[in-house]
Amino acid sequence: MVELKAISKRYGDHVAIRSLDLEIPTGKVTALIGPSGCGKSTLLRIILGLIEPSSGAVSIDGTVLTPENMENVRRETGYVIQDGGLFPHLTAGQNVTLFSRFLGHEESAIQIRLGELCTLTKFDPSMLERFPVELSGGQKQRVGLMRALMLKPKLLLLDEPLGALDPLVRAGLQTDLKEIFRSSESTVVFVTHDMGEAAYLADNIVLLREGQVIQQGGFGEFTDQPADAFVSEFLSAQRQVGAIV
Repeated sequence: MVELKAISKRYGDHVAIRSLDLEIPTGKVTALIGPSGCGKSTLLRIILGLIEPSSGAVSIDGTVLTPENMENVRRETGYVIQDGGLFPHLTAGQNVTLFSRFLGHEESAIQIRLGELCTLTKFDPSMLERFPVELSGGQKQRVGLMRALMLKPKLLLLDEPLGALDPLVRAGLQTDLKEIFRSSESTVVFVTHDMGEAAYLADNIVLLREGQVIQQGGFGEFTDQPADAFVSEFLSAQRQVGAIV
């Protein structure tokens, strides 16, 4: 679904991404993980076209991302950020349906899709009339997910979507996200700093360090065949890993 070729990103003298090659498999859930400042979020924004790489090329579903086709590619991509990124002056329902209405979709189709998403994300339809300030952190994230899924995207990108939530809410949303990812049929890429979360949700884990891929594969490969000492050190620093599944 996503292919990155020789991607580099510089900010002055600072190199955020270093000549990185990466393939994201279609229909799978991929986690980008690593220590703070390793380039996870930068890479996600490059995939979405929010940041232009200093060098290299991004292909999505066989199409090389360019300024000319970026808008069309984005229409087939859902994006969720840590706090939901909701417009405060719009209700939850208006946030979810904003782009569908902008594109001129029929109201009946919008309402059918909205109902499907409430069921999928376990969001109480009676809360759709509330404004973001009236919602809890977990509810805001569910609304953000519904908005990202509204147009049935081929690609779903999430930047630490659960990072700001308390542990109990986070655990509940992890369980629901696993089912949402399975049901949506989208290719999913999400950023997390939590290996336990990556192991629970992802088919494919990509560990980054200083803008480079250190190891990629299933969680078992990280524990059984660590690529180098950094992999073992990163795992040992994750206290919850032992109780993941």
